[in-house]
Parts: sequence; C-alpha cells; structure tokens
Amino acid sequence: MKGRAWTVLAALAVASLTAITVLGLGTVQTASGRSLVNTTPTTGCQLASAKGKIKHVIYIQFDNTHLRRDNPNVPSDLEQMPHLLNFINGNGRLLANDHTALISHTATGILTSLTGVYPDRMGQPVSNSFRYFKTDGTTRTGVSFAYWTAPLFDPAGSTTDTTPEMINENGKIAPAPWVPYTRAGCDFGAVATANTILENTAIDIPTVFGPASPEAAEVTSNPGQAFADFVGIGIHCAQGSAKCSAANNARPDLLPDEPIQGGYTGYNGLFGAKYVDPVIKPSGPMTDLNGNVIQDASGHIGFPGFDGMEATVSLSWVAQMQEAGVPVTYAYISDAHDGHGTAGNIHFAYGPGEAGYVQQLHDYDTAFQKFFDRLAADGINKSNTLFVFTVDEGDHFVGDAPTPAGCDGVTTACNYNRVGEINADLRRMVYTQSGDSTLFSVHSDDAPTVYVNGTAAQPIRDQTDPAVRNLEREMAGLNWLNPYTGQTENNIMVGLADHTEMNTLHMVTADPFRTPTFTPFADPDWFFFATGGTTPATCTTPPPCAFIPARTSQSFAWNHGDIQDEIASTWIGMVGPGVDQSATPDQTWTDHTDLRPTMLSLVGLKDDYRHDGRLLNGDLTGYAIPAAVKMNLTGFNQLADAYKQLNASFGTFAMNTLKASTHALASNDAGDSTYNSIEGQIQSLTSQRDALAVQIKAALDAATFANQPLDSAQVQSWLSQAQSLQSQAATLAGP
Repeated sequence: MKGRAWTVLAALAVASLTAITVLGLGTVQTASGRSLVNTTPTTGCQLASAKGKIKHVIYIQFDNTHLRRDNPNVPSDLEQMPHLLNFINGNGRLLANDHTALISHTATGILTSLTGVYPDRMGQPVSNSFRYFKTDGTTRTGVSFAYWTAPLFDPAGSTTDTTPEMINENGKIAPAPWVPYTRAGCDFGAVATANTILENTAIDIPTVFGPASPEAAEVTSNPGQAFADFVGIGIHCAQGSAKCSAANNARPDLLPDEPIQGGYTGYNGLFGAKYVDPVIKPSGPMTDLNGNVIQDASGHIGFPGFDGMEATVSLSWVAQMQEAGVPVTYAYISDAHDGHGTAGNIHFAYGPGEAGYVQQLHDYDTAFQKFFDRLAADGINKSNTLFVFTVDEGDHFVGDAPTPAGCDGVTTACNYNRVGEINADLRRMVYTQSGDSTLFSVHSDDAPTVYVNGTAAQPIRDQTDPAVRNLEREMAGLNWLNPYTGQTENNIMVGLADHTEMNTLHMVTADPFRTPTFTPFADPDWFFFATGGTTPATCTTPPPCAFIPARTSQSFAWNHGDIQDEIASTWIGMVGPGVDQSATPDQTWTDHTDLRPTMLSLVGLKDDYRHDGRLLNGDLTGYAIPAAVKMNLTGFNQLADAYKQLNASFGTFAMNTLKASTHALASNDAGDSTYNSIEGQIQSLTSQRDALAVQIKAALDAATFANQPLDSAQVQSWLSQAQSLQSQAATLAGP
C-alpha cells in the first residue's frame, strides 16, 4: 500500500494584527467581520516554556514534500512554496540534514516523529502495510494506520495476532503523543495525524465507540458517511475540558498502558468531524481556506479522506481549532507530487516541473499565505506560538528524462514520455532465474520485506534455515532487464538484512509475528510484489515480470522505503519563542527522533519514557537551552553527535553493518562460514551498541529534562567507547 489513503528569498512580511472586538460569551469578531470562538486557550493549559512565551503549538507534517531539488533545473517543493519557506527562514530555523527511520514510509516516518523513538519501540518498522505470520506459518496483511489503542488491524478479517497496533518494547500499547499536553491542561487537536485519530471504520470505530454503538451501526447503514463522520479528525481533551462534555458526544480517552503514576484516567476525546466540527465551528459546516465546504468525492460532508487533506483543507481545520481555543494542533498534509482530483479520488503521479505539479505547489503556497495571515489576525503568531513543519520521508522519482531539455517547470513546463516505478514480480523472477519455488510473500515495496512461509510446528523459520539462506543468495544475485534503460541491471538488490541486521536498524519489534524473515533493499527505480501459488509461472509466460505500467489516474512514480539518500533525507522548520533565527540552514545531522525531545523541551513538558532522540540545542536561543545542558555544552554536543551516528537507523554504524550484512547474506562457502562469522560480529557489536546507547540517551535526557549536568570524564569514556564500536563496524564493512 503506497498511499496514506491506505491505508528563496525575501522574508515574509507577516500581516499585522487587526483589532479584535469582544462580542461576549467567548465569541470574538475580527476587523474583517469573521466570527470565531475565543482563541485564548483554556486557563488550565499550563505550557511551561522558558519565559512563558509559548501559548500555542502548531505541528504540520507533510507527506513527501522536498527541500532538495529532484531535478537540478526545477525548483524544489519548498522553493515553490515561498510563503512557507520565507516564514521559516525569516523567523526561525530550517534544519536541512534530517533523516527518517527505516523503513522510510509515511506511517513509520510520522510515528517516529510523534513519539521520538525508533520503530522497534512503537511497533511500525514496516509500513504503510506489513505482513504478519499466522500460527500455521502463512502470512496475512496488517495495516499500519489504525487508532493508537486498536489491536493489530487486518482489513481482510479476524487476526491470529492479538498484539496492539502500536506496540512498545515491553509488548504494551506505546505511549501516546498527546499525553504531556493533556496532563498539562491543554486540549490537543489532531487533523489526520497518523493514529492519533480514527484511521478506518472497520476496527477503530468498535475500539472507541463500541461494536454495538450507533456509530458502528452507521458503518453498516451508510459506510461512506460513517467514514466522513468519524475518521481523520479528533480532539484529545484535558481533564474537565468543556469541549469534551457528554453533551458534545465525547468518549473516554482510554490509554490503559500509559506509563504514568496512577494511570491515565478521567480524560475524554471527541472523535470525528461529526462531533468535532460543531464544537469548533458552531455555525458550520467546515470549509477550506477558499470557502469551499469540505466533503469527499461522493459528496459526504466531513472528512474527505487522507488523500483529500491538501493544504487548504488541513490548514483550515488547524486554524479553526486554534480559533476555538484548542492550543495544541497536530496536522497532516497530503503530498503535492500527485494529483488528487476531487478530495483524493484519483492518484495521478506528476514528474518534477510538470504543469499539474507546479500548479498544486502554487495552490499549497497560497494556502500557507492565507493560513499565516488568518492566524496573525487572530493574534496567533511567532511571538506566542511554536510552529513546527516537517515531512515523513523523501522520494526517488522514476521516469524518463523530461523534455524539453533544461525545462524548469516554472517558465517552461516539463513533459515526460514514461512515468512510473518498474513493477516487478519478485517470486516469479527468483523462480525463473534460480528455479527456486520456495513459498514466500512480501510487503510490496522498493524494499520488499520477505516473509518465508513456515509450518504449524515452526511458523517463523530460523534465519539460518537452508531455504531462507538460498533465497537470500538468489536475491543478492538478482539481475533483470531494466525497461527504462534497455540494459540488464545486475545486483538489483543493493542491501540485505536478516534478523540480526534488522535488529541493528531498529526494525525488530516486541511482536515476533510481524518481523520479516529478511529485508532486501533494491535499486530505487524498482517496486516489487510477489504472486502466489505453490509453483509460480516462469517469466517466459505472460504477464511480464518487470514492466512500466501505463500512466493512469492511479499511477505511482515516487518510490520510498529504501536506503538511498534522497529517500532517507528530510527537513524540519521551526519558528517561535526560543527558536534560533538564522537564514542559514542548519546542516547538523539529525533524524526524526530528535524532534520530540526538542519540542517538549521548548514548551516545558516531558514524557514518561526515554526518547531515542536528542535535544537540538543548536537550533535554540540561549535562554531556551536547559541549564544543565549549558553547563557542559561542548560535552553535550560531542556526545549527542556521536550518539546519533551510533544509534540512528541511517547513522554510520548502521550503514556499515548493513554493508557487512549484505556481504554475509550473499556469501556461499563451506559451512556458511563467512555468513556465520559476520552475523556473529554484527550481533556482538549491536549488543554493545545497545548497551552504550541506553547509557548515553539516559544522560542526554536527564540533562534536558531533569537538570542533571553531564560529567566530563564520563562523556569522554562514552565517546571513546562509541569510536571503538564505529571503528570495528567500519572494518567489518570493508573498503
């Protein structure tokens, strides 16, 4: 599943504040005459930022929106959205060297950012869907997008895996990202943000409303309207918030595994546009920033679907929530490189600089201009609001070179003959090339995680099983005709990881049934699936095993999930009190886990668990840097930088061990000695890495949130140990 539905220049002149006239009963009116609910957060909201300046938090996460240029002649996505880019560059900090986790997909990217932990600690390393093993050794499909407390979501029916969808390292429901805010008395608005809202009607509505509820009955009687009514929009309320009253159809916000002394009780939430919209916009219905009623392609008023969450739609809900006194809002914006039609009813893949792509970016830019102006008129601006903008993952475009040569998309539109990933049937290719008919399934992807069928006696095969080892070798040597180049491409799989290396890459969760047998990382032009059957047909039999699909309204041309730099690299923009203001992009190496501790430190809150990320203190002004961090700033920075390269999914340690793993899985010598030797060394190094990482991140977290300064001698000892592990991993990787 490749889409969320399934599943520069001058500083921006921020609009000056307009007068606001109090009308009474919490309602205000702007100078333009637009009525809104009181924008002042409830008095119970106790954000504790340095100097007490932050009163609002606005977090926006894009799907596939790029800082870097995909074509050197065509301005990047952000360059074509100057109102957003200039807002960041003129008022805050742009972090230009951020990275995703593995696997680099929408769900994994967003959930890593929301939680500040790698996927092995929140349960979604393979997304946006994944496979899981049944007790008979076969596999079924699970979907990464489900409400935070839902059980594993299998859209085809009942599941034999009863673990939580969001599962932490202890096998419990992972801590929810809204908790520090609601505990501080702040209502938390969620606009299509992964798993913080209902994602589907099949399992999420029974989870939250109950299987015998009127909401569940609506799923049967009117499924389209039920989706628009209950999916995608929500408010998690503070205790005692009037917004989440019984009269407003609130439901208990249940988090049974939340690691809080005394539990998480007495909190309620509003789930779905049907219940949220009357609270935030009593005059109704919800409209986008252009004044259009928000509805799906079939005319159902309410949530339009995730592909329908374009900037003008998503940002309108954010503004409306803020205007209604919801001080913390998290939102998702669908990608700009696909034409979504009416509320996401199509998926037409554009190439860089193509007219539709350029127009959509222009529309997004206009939406941000209206958004910033509207908030400024409400008194919500950089002086009192923490703005955070980021993206789930990067992409690799697959298509012919554009014409005319040198087109820039802005003055000269680019055109493409062929556009689309190379679709390839991995099982038939392996059978044709190697004669191996071993049964396996894959999560269809550029990095097609492989699940080799087991048996009732052993549902999950050991990674040293001869059938598994043969498949690994065969995929390591896979070669095929590339239909774009007309040449045979050797070694299509550029990386290989089995359980040992996947553990290093933070891809092994507390649920063994959803861990792949092994993961090949492919050339980014390819997208693999696998057909079934006891013995697959060879590729001499139609349909072809590798082809470029005809371009349609359901095309895909932007590959992610893999390890290439353009896929791994992302960006962050931060604006607000305590954020450093610099027009020079920060090139510090960061990844998604670093955003959570940085945001919480800025607003003066903390989680009840330890993050995998570090405070990005280099992007903060002096007064916003915690005192204990400043006491040994050099030591903190040295340790944090070394820690990231040691522990991050795309850090040098992980990339070197992946290189060694690739060599190990491809090897074929007597007694499998090369494989056994390298795997043993990776396992040993990773165990040492994990033990050291636990100590370092505890110290970094304590300096950030518990006012415990770092000990200089201990820092030097940790740095020495980290360097030793890095050197050993580099030696193991070879030249």
